[in-house]
Amino acid sequence: MDGILNIRKPEGPTSHDLVYMARRIFGQKRVGHAGTLDPMATGVLVICLGKATRIVEYLMDTPKEYRARMALGQVTDSQDSTGMVIAEQDASGINREQLEQAIAQFVGEIEQIPPMVSAIKHQGKPLYKLAREGKTIERSPRKLNIYSIQLLSFAPGKLAEADILVRCSSGTYIRTLCHDIGEKLGCGGLMSMLERTKVGMFSIENAVTIEELENAKTEDRLEEYVLSINDALAAMPAVVLKASDVDSVLHGNAVVIDGLPENGDIVRILASGGELIGLGTTDMVGTSAVLRPKKVFADDSVEVS
Repeated sequence: MDGILNIRKPEGPTSHDLVYMARRIFGQKRVGHAGTLDPMATGVLVICLGKATRIVEYLMDTPKEYRARMALGQVTDSQDSTGMVIAEQDASGINREQLEQAIAQFVGEIEQIPPMVSAIKHQGKPLYKLAREGKTIERSPRKLNIYSIQLLSFAPGKLAEADILVRCSSGTYIRTLCHDIGEKLGCGGLMSMLERTKVGMFSIENAVTIEELENAKTEDRLEEYVLSINDALAAMPAVVLKASDVDSVLHGNAVVIDGLPENGDIVRILASGGELIGLGTTDMVGTSAVLRPKKVFADDSVEVS
């Protein structure tokens, strides 16, 4: 089966654990996820089946939304509540207005230093593995976009708590955002809860649990929960091929098309009947618009009429 699952990850298992469960339920080897969630985190985990594993990079590069709880007055070595406390300071002097002012400074294009407990690799080894060995590696700041931060609730106190809703670009570390807001306030902070509520078009309201998939398997209706590759990439511009060009594209050859689509370096390549053939790039060669296939999903059985 080829397609995408919107899994509702519970607290506890790793993202890889969920991939293993999906592999077992669907009985296929080619399964991968489009963006890791830590064991303590819950929410949307996008899992790709079969040929859909080839579009993981495009699903990962979509905007995200998170609901997080931030504790002010403590700092840990992991920037979240699972780590060892390395600093404490009374946060009872922080009020809602001060917090909102601090939060506002992190909206827009910002730079963020990835935490040591991230999956970023240093000399081929993930940083979190080096962190477990007690090592700290110097990390370079990375540019990212925070589209909005909404303060949902605030409970003042020595260890104050705040719930926030963050809309951001791919590559944002929410634990680091909580830590940095705490630093800005002068009392320190950490992330104590995280739920990913959206990944691109996939939302928590439409996510399915592993238990629901188990039940669907016994009732032979797993396909109800699998979104097609074409539907998952619906926001991507499309080029519809002439029947005479389908065979060329299926064999990886470039073809001339009628003009370039707007807003799209990467485009879906469709047959005249709407079936997804693959993904490609478009550019101008002289006065001709040219489509170059990059990934081909269809085979010779595709309808060309």
